[in-house]
Amino acid sequence: MEPLPITAGLDGSAESLAAAHWAAAEAARRGLPLRLLHAWILHVPEPADVPPERDRDYWAKRIVHAAHAEVRARFPALEVTEDIVGDEPGAALLTAAQASVMVVLGSRGLDRLESFFLGDVGLHVAGRAERPVVLVRKGMGSRVPPAAGGGGVVLGLGLRRPAHDLLDFAFEAAAARGAPLRVLHGRPLPVQAYAPWGVDPEVAQEITEHAELEVGQALRPWRERHPDVTVVDAVSLESPAKAVVRAAEGADLLVVGRRRHRPALVPRLSAVAQACVHHAPCPVAVVPHD
Repeated sequence: MEPLPITAGLDGSAESLAAAHWAAAEAARRGLPLRLLHAWILHVPEPADVPPERDRDYWAKRIVHAAHAEVRARFPALEVTEDIVGDEPGAALLTAAQASVMVVLGSRGLDRLESFFLGDVGLHVAGRAERPVVLVRKGMGSRVPPAAGGGGVVLGLGLRRPAHDLLDFAFEAAAARGAPLRVLHGRPLPVQAYAPWGVDPEVAQEITEHAELEVGQALRPWRERHPDVTVVDAVSLESPAKAVVRAAEGADLLVVGRRRHRPALVPRLSAVAQACVHHAPCPVAVVPHD
């Protein structure tokens, strides 16, 4: 059976080109093929000899060909396929995700005000895809990854429910890089931890030790499966979103989860995932899990 590809979605922007570079590096690292996909709703296959001025797919083809040329220059041995799909971008990418190891998309860096008001294809796909979606900003696709022992992979881990797919992805990403995996669990202090003079250190210590025990138990099976991955876990008694975004500074990749089945009228991405997508200083992988 042929291995599934890593799919990079292209729209001609600098962000999507960064996504293509990141996806190519990841595909080369994992020994997987790369698929470069552009969705063009008016796509109509034309004969090969149609002149450019009469080919309605001219600009769509140019977007894909240009990305392919840049990827080929950096990874000449990589297996790359080009694909132009006659569909809306969101629908095309969700379909592609079903036959991909992951989908990689360009993402704009949004400030706090824009984060609440602007829609985005990347957010739509990240909130619905059945496979991991990696969001890459301009300038992140071609930077040199940190050396082993450096930034590595950061995993934001919640403990309310099992997250097997999330842990699988994070450990595999670290193993593929030969890099450490830093696991961070953020937990706000409850009301009883506060005293008139500030935080009660004994209560805070008790909460920290209990959380550390839970994190250790959650990680144990994956540590046994991946003995070559160096794992550093920590608990931070603060907002999980703030803790995870801060921990991602200097990282090669930040991994966060998304529940596949969320209640109706509830955002598909949690507050932590939203904060990471908008504000993390490195590429962010949003991994669906039960």
